[in-house]
Amino acid sequence: MSEREISRVIPAVDSEDGAGVKLKRSLGRNPATRVDPFLMLDAFSSDNPDDYIAGFPPHPHRGFETVTYMLDGHMIHRDHMGNEGELGAGGVQWMTAGRGVIHEERPQQVDGLMRGFQLWINLPADEKMKPAAYQNIEPEQVPVIEPEPGVQIKLIAGKLEKQGGTITGPVQAESTNPLYMDLSLRAGISYSFPVQKEHNALVYLFEGSAILNGQILGQESAYVLTQGEIITIAADLEPARMLILAGKPLNEPVAQYGPFVMNTMDEIEQAIQDYRSGRLTDI
Repeated sequence: MSEREISRVIPAVDSEDGAGVKLKRSLGRNPATRVDPFLMLDAFSSDNPDDYIAGFPPHPHRGFETVTYMLDGHMIHRDHMGNEGELGAGGVQWMTAGRGVIHEERPQQVDGLMRGFQLWINLPADEKMKPAAYQNIEPEQVPVIEPEPGVQIKLIAGKLEKQGGTITGPVQAESTNPLYMDLSLRAGISYSFPVQKEHNALVYLFEGSAILNGQILGQESAYVLTQGEIITIAADLEPARMLILAGKPLNEPVAQYGPFVMNTMDEIEQAIQDYRSGRLTDI
């Protein structure tokens, strides 16, 4: 089986979104930094409430999915339909914007820290106008797997083969078939696992240090991998923790204007008109 190697590094840069929330953005800084089907990856981490307390006031989305994964603190969510929820540490919200959602998010710290990720995943053309939907996943619903000594995986989406059977994450999105793993390795431990060879894949290290095919990974960068069937990664001299993302590319044109992601600029213009006229969320 062929091993995946690093083909490209996309460093995260300091950014702001919403009402001044400070974050690090790797994927999605510009069109050239997308990795089909992944449109954007933001990491947020702060012990200063001024960096995030203003949150994300009401704003629209159309044409893609957002995945919010909280490591520390919590996120309060409210939408135009009156749905409201609180996403705690270890929890996940998988929101399919589809035709349209207008929502707001308010980050909150716990014990002085607020930390997590938001990933945007594209939808294929024939699903962009489907009704909006949510999957709110509590921490205890995320399988925690220890396939080998010194290896721990939180499997948010996708499937992982292990001795004795297949482990399935709480999210299965058929169109892009994503794999979303939070992988922790003890210092000096190496781990190999299969990925579908036709899927695009990347690694985002956020704690410690790690090595992939002899290259030391730095924190706060997305390491895009070559095609292949196996990923082998090792923690260096200290424990390491990282996101592993893989997904089926859609190979469709992408037209984006802020929170709207469609296939053509005509569709973007329609989304803007629908939002201004109050029809964005009509079914």
